[in-house]
Amino acid sequence: MNLTALAWRWTPKLPAGLARAGFALAADLAAWRRGKGVRQLEANLRRVRPELDDTALRRLARQGMRHYLRYYCEAFQLAGWSEERLGNMVELADEDRVRAQFGPEPRVVLALGHMGNWDLAGAWAARELTSVITVAERLRPEEVFQDFLAMRRRIGLEVIALEAGQPVFRQVLRAFQEPVDSLAADGLAADSLAAGGPAGRRAGGRSVALLADRDLGRGGVEVTFFGEPALMAPGPAALALATGRPLHAVAMWRRGGRYVLEFSDPLAAPAGTPRAGQVQALTQAWAGYLEAAVRRHPADWHMLAKVFVADLDPVRLAQARGDV
Repeated sequence: MNLTALAWRWTPKLPAGLARAGFALAADLAAWRRGKGVRQLEANLRRVRPELDDTALRRLARQGMRHYLRYYCEAFQLAGWSEERLGNMVELADEDRVRAQFGPEPRVVLALGHMGNWDLAGAWAARELTSVITVAERLRPEEVFQDFLAMRRRIGLEVIALEAGQPVFRQVLRAFQEPVDSLAADGLAADSLAAGGPAGRRAGGRSVALLADRDLGRGGVEVTFFGEPALMAPGPAALALATGRPLHAVAMWRRGGRYVLEFSDPLAAPAGTPRAGQVQALTQAWAGYLEAAVRRHPADWHMLAKVFVADLDPVRLAQARGDV
């Protein structure tokens, strides 16, 4: 059993304070060791805060690692949280505007970056705003992937597992267009609902929430991000255009012991954009929103992977996109 699988088993059994302290210590150790992921985080943050010297940049990366491992600590415990605790952990920015835009039975597409705690955002939104469909990227080992899958379903998300070679866009589109049911379409366990925990109440409407700030595959869309070419996923823009539903960008950051959850106004491609370029234009609009949010809250952007084209191996990128 690997370290992540052990954490799934033991973190929920620990007192909350002890668990947070342990994950903070692990974050500091990772930042001190400066492994591959931390070095990439530093490279990404250098684009966000180019004025920082090396010492200040490493300090920011250390803070970022603390926030990132805090996400994992909370993810391991989230399914056991009460409705009251879940509600108290999230503050909705500009609440009146968001609720008015979403309406009582919304059908919207949500584009998220790896900011804050996206699982908590989904769990909160599924109770307060709209039923949430999302896609789970397959992880290794399989045991960890199944743990994440089960957790996301327990907190009330409708999860479509991403399988290599499978047409996930069609699956998401079909689920998005289905009538809203009081239970998750993926078969959320009835005993979980009956328990009165976080999965016990669902909002009306239906949304698709997709993490989209990285895509190195064949469909990745090149955008300008912090003044450089970067690759992002086309899914949110393509789904919004295919369904005629509004696309909202989402950001989340820590403030004290809580999170602030922010939704953009509906995004749109510039007027006169040819149909062939609308996915790119809409993805660029979402990237611009994300850039502004990350600039304000850089420690809450948990991007330990390559996203900027300049960091990528051109041969591997060409192979992934089928160009060679």
